[in-house]
Amino acid sequence: MAIYKQNWFKYLKNLVIGVGASIVMLGALFKIMSWEGGDIMITAGLVTEAILFFILGVIPPDKDYYWDKLYPGLGDAEAKINPLTEGPMKGGSRPANGEVVENQLAGMLGELQIMSKSLGSLKALQEVDFSKTSDQVKAMGNFYARLNDAMSEMSASLDDTKKYKEQVAALNKNLTNLNSVYGNILSAYKNMGGGAAH
Repeated sequence: MAIYKQNWFKYLKNLVIGVGASIVMLGALFKIMSWEGGDIMITAGLVTEAILFFILGVIPPDKDYYWDKLYPGLGDAEAKINPLTEGPMKGGSRPANGEVVENQLAGMLGELQIMSKSLGSLKALQEVDFSKTSDQVKAMGNFYARLNDAMSEMSASLDDTKKYKEQVAALNKNLTNLNSVYGNILSAYKNMGGGAAH
């Protein structure tokens, strides 16, 4: 592996670029503010930047993708590619088969259509009007509040009914006692009347 592709070199390159940029900025600050050493600082910073830009111009840029690991030579129009679906190659590379590529693209298109349907379902859900839901929740809350009030009134009514029953039972008992007293008075009266006849 080339030295410029190794991770430690990439880290060192970023470090040197960052330090060089900070030297340029400090040099510019010293020069603008007319501080002592501003000329030396700006010169050192610009020379550092010139060296860094030269190095960056010589080092090839890093690729941001890794398709070459799957399809070596994909970046080259003349490359002979072995499609992944055909497994490992036996005896050298061969040109990319148009039919295989077409089948792969058809499979990808099918997956994209499925994803599109899924996104369409999400969009349909997004377009559902939930604006009246708040009113319905408030109405439901009012209904439950009224139901609680009605239950409280029924409970109070049950208490009143229980008291009424107790009062009627007491009245019945009193009436029974009065009937008994009245019966005794009648008996005594009869007895008195019967005694007077003798």
